[in-house]
Formats: sequence, structure tokens, C-alpha cells
Amino acid sequence: MRPEPDDAVGGVLAALADPTRRRLLDLLATHGAVTATTLAGRLPVTRQAIVKHLAVLDEAGLVRGSKVGREMRYSLRPDGLDATKRWMNALADDWDRRLAAIKRFAESTGDADR
Repeated sequence: MRPEPDDAVGGVLAALADPTRRRLLDLLATHGAVTATTLAGRLPVTRQAIVKHLAVLDEAGLVRGSKVGREMRYSLRPDGLDATKRWMNALADDWDRRLAAIKRFAESTGDADR
């Protein structure tokens, strides 16, 4: 039986539901630690909107902000996906078991018809 998603998983899935936030994660993965201003220059949204999206991603444990001089630089926290990855793997394993059982049943029923 697969584990139920916990609050951390729910927060990650909610954060990833927004395409702008997924794009921000892609940009951070490509460019490393960057400012909200840099990110806003690569997307058709305002800097203020970027900061709000980054706050959601930070709350979900997917990014972190760190002060460098007067700037706030944001970077990925890949470990933020660990609980979600474990939950999704358990879900996939559960489906694999169910499908294997259906296959075995279908194959054994097919043998009886011959």
C-alpha cells in the first residue's frame, strides 16, 4: 500500500501546478543562483510577480534565497523534491503491481480458453 502524500508533498505539487513556477525552476536549473530581476527579464511577468512566485517555491522547499551584498539571489533546492519523488515512486510501484496482477490473470484466463 502506498503512503499518503504529506503536507510537504502537497506543497510541492501545488507549487508545481503553476506553469510560471515550473519555468522559474527551469531557469534556475540552467542559470544557477540569480536575482528576481534577472528572472523577470526572461519571462513575460513583472519582477513583483516573480518575487511572489519565488516565495511560493521557497515555502514548498524548492528554492532558497540568499543575500549577496544588496541583492537577493535565488537558487534551486533539489532536495525539496525528495519527499514528492518518494511518494510518486511508491504510487508508480503500486500501479506496476496492479498491472502485473491483471496481466497474470489475463494470461492465465487465456491459457484456459485454449
